[in-house]
Amino acid sequence: MNEDWAIIPDAPPDIGEFLALNLQPLPVIPVIGVVLAGLYLLGAVRLWSTGRRWSIGRAVIFLLGCVVMVLVTGLGVEGYGYVMFSVFMFQQLTLMMLIPPLLVLGSPGTLLLRATPHLGWGRVALRLALWGLRSRVGRWLLHPAFAVPLFLFFFYGLYLAGLADPILALPLGHLGLELGFLAAGVLFTIPILSSDPLPIRMSYPARIIDLAAEVALHAFFGVFIMVSPSLILDSFASPPLSLGIDPLADQGVAGGLAWSYGEGPTVLMLLYILHRWFRDDTSKAAAADRRAAREGDPDLDAYNEYLTQLRQRDQQRPPSGTP
Repeated sequence: MNEDWAIIPDAPPDIGEFLALNLQPLPVIPVIGVVLAGLYLLGAVRLWSTGRRWSIGRAVIFLLGCVVMVLVTGLGVEGYGYVMFSVFMFQQLTLMMLIPPLLVLGSPGTLLLRATPHLGWGRVALRLALWGLRSRVGRWLLHPAFAVPLFLFFFYGLYLAGLADPILALPLGHLGLELGFLAAGVLFTIPILSSDPLPIRMSYPARIIDLAAEVALHAFFGVFIMVSPSLILDSFASPPLSLGIDPLADQGVAGGLAWSYGEGPTVLMLLYILHRWFRDDTSKAAAADRRAAREGDPDLDAYNEYLTQLRQRDQQRPPSGTP
């Protein structure tokens, strides 16, 4: 673990130390969180000030995601994440599985399209956004064939293929992985939860299959880490003695987090998708009933016409035994 780019706490870990302010020399992700929150608020206030509607609930959810992003990488937990596998796993799970759903449910893409002015710099921003939505690159990045393997890579490939140690040994390896966790989580979550205009739109069964597969594979990964009799990463093998940490016991805690804390957001996403599926089907059925009451149901009318023709044919047919 390269610690030259990090401020490592020397006090034993506890809740107070985890929540203490401890900005690292390069607080990239906290700055990203603050910037995203500021831009989102700017867009929402612009709509509200012009009398146009924007959901306060969406704004609260998005801003909550930004706050969690700042807290999980801007407090003391970030420093401990350099030397404790359990804390690093907690950060990974939060960046990949908790923050992305909060950001995506805030519908930032829709807000961008509605709040950005159509003149000057706004016109350029809108052109770039629309190009991203319509481009092959956007379709490729958001396609499950890319997003799902990328998501799983950051668990199975990173730890079981021995890629984590060489990356963490780089000067900015820890930060690079955190950015990768966040990006992979966002790319995985957008096709499943987003109501923004997208280049591809997954069916509800496909979304449920993706989430169900992720739950199973993720649970297996957590159990594997918990029962491993040896350390799977050398980067966390020698924490500072002042912390009083047993690396193998700490690895067991990391596996427990992956199995428990990691499953919670996914199950909630699954329940949310089932709710949306039921709500959309109910709305479509109600709309079809209203249209049928107003204009008639072509299928039902055709079936009734078919029955009428059969009845008329039976009436015209001579009785059995008539010469």
